Amino acid sequence: MEQAAAVRIRVPATSANLGPAYDCAGLALSCWDSLDVAVTDGGLTVEVSGAGAGELPTDESHLVVRAFRAASAELGWTPPGLRLSARNTIPQGRGMGSSAAAVTAGVLAAWALCPDVAEVDDDAVLRLCSELEGHPDNVAPCLLGGATLSWTTASGARAARLAVDPRIAPVLFVPSTTLATHLARELLPASVPHADAAHAAGRSALLVHALTRDPALLLEGTEDRLHQAQRAPAMPESATLLARLRADGHAAVVSGAGPCVLALAVLGPDEDAAAPAAAAQVRALQEATPAGWECRPLPVDPTGAVVTPLPVDHDAVSSPALGTHP
Repeated sequence: MEQAAAVRIRVPATSANLGPAYDCAGLALSCWDSLDVAVTDGGLTVEVSGAGAGELPTDESHLVVRAFRAASAELGWTPPGLRLSARNTIPQGRGMGSSAAAVTAGVLAAWALCPDVAEVDDDAVLRLCSELEGHPDNVAPCLLGGATLSWTTASGARAARLAVDPRIAPVLFVPSTTLATHLARELLPASVPHADAAHAAGRSALLVHALTRDPALLLEGTEDRLHQAQRAPAMPESATLLARLRADGHAAVVSGAGPCVLALAVLGPDEDAAAPAAAAQVRALQEATPAGWECRPLPVDPTGAVVTPLPVDHDAVSSPALGTHP
């Protein structure tokens, strides 16, 4: 099978909502999936290692392949064959944006490999990824990096990137259990009181200021009334951890639909942003990790998705693994 073209796509994990900014804010984290995608002369080959190996499909139903096909169709291009080698480190089904990463990788691969496309159009990629994923809150930070605000217009999804204050050190609490996003959404009421909507608007605005200018306000800026308490019955351990962390003064939120919990630690004036695990708040969070959970300091990924062309004769199956977090 002759390989005609190949790219490597690196996509970060993401945490959506960040408390009150439901379905419109997200943060890219330094934990990545790395995928080699090659156009071949026929057929489909899918290999998965790392997170999801042995569980994710290896046929046309694989989410990266489906996203690739959708983007190729939009571009009016049908490649003769496809080979995908995925090395995953983003946990599946835990609110870390694994599906958004897969969708983003597939769409970017199609744009990068299509012979009729000169360069990737981020706006078009964001629009299509959001349509495939159902909302832009995870795909926006996955594509753009940093923190993002996203919204939907009549012409599709839009996003704006925010530069995160370098004193902020995200710490993720990862349980062994999973929770499907659609199940978490089913717990939300069809309407909310006006007072709760007003609270969310005010706290979301404060969240932007805290993320970019004044991390001391993160505890108040991450207060939520729209979705976390409503979803608590589906993830009681996460709800208990969240309440305990916030009672201790940590700006903690449910990561996406859960069950992961994200805490936004703040580094002191003499603490090194390059070594967040040594910071006092991060150490305190690590000591608060429940039994059976993993505590992972994950710095903000400022870059987002990265596309790297590979040599035509590159062996995508035996290439060294990427995507491990610091």
